[in-house]
Amino acid sequence: MQKILAYPLTVVYFILFGLTLLVFHPIQWFCFNVFGYKAHKISVDWLQFFIMRSLNALGTRFSFSNPHNIPENQPLIIVANHQSMYDIPPLIWYLRKHHVKFISKKSLGKGIPSVSYNLRHGGSVLIERKNPRQALPAIMKFGEYIENTKRAAAIFPEGTRSRNGAPKAFQTKGLEILFKKIPSAIIVPVTINNSWKLVKFGKFPMGIGAHLKFQVHKPLKLSDFEDKMGLINTIESTIKEAIH
Repeated sequence: MQKILAYPLTVVYFILFGLTLLVFHPIQWFCFNVFGYKAHKISVDWLQFFIMRSLNALGTRFSFSNPHNIPENQPLIIVANHQSMYDIPPLIWYLRKHHVKFISKKSLGKGIPSVSYNLRHGGSVLIERKNPRQALPAIMKFGEYIENTKRAAAIFPEGTRSRNGAPKAFQTKGLEILFKKIPSAIIVPVTINNSWKLVKFGKFPMGIGAHLKFQVHKPLKLSDFEDKMGLINTIESTIKEAIH
């Protein structure tokens, strides 16, 4: 019964989602080219807000628990498990004061209104995951950018999303590079639950009635840890222990 109801609701969602991308694409272009980064960043924040509102058409709810006082004007490395592309809008919206940027697949940099434009111009980095000669220098440059601008780098160390919520092993190379290039970073572990339920049937229909939950764990000052691999293991355990 739920899957039958999901078909018409998914159509409504795709209409709202598509309209949101089409409306915000020229808004982003105008903000970026006329007013610069700050205006563009605000337009991107509100893009995420309306993507989330589009998901409400599926009965989707969002909870974002952050009891911690994360300092502003401080480089951050946000580390999270990955369950779907819908992990991204809440991270950008709820942590918007930290200017969240992503390490994304190069293929996402073209062809998607609003999304591709932001990835190319908003400070994120596009990599070819199967091409270390391109990916590793790009991540290094990205890390230097985060250190210099005091913004936030978000990374999903699993490398690919979990299709059923079960966590995958962390791949450590990207984190190691960010640790090296952002020595003054605060590490912010985040556990994401139930995002996978939006795509449990595949791309169509969407899952309905999902309650996406984001839990921010205690921030960790990178410079307090000499054993970086031990730190990665601690972060991985913290995140995975909170996955339902």
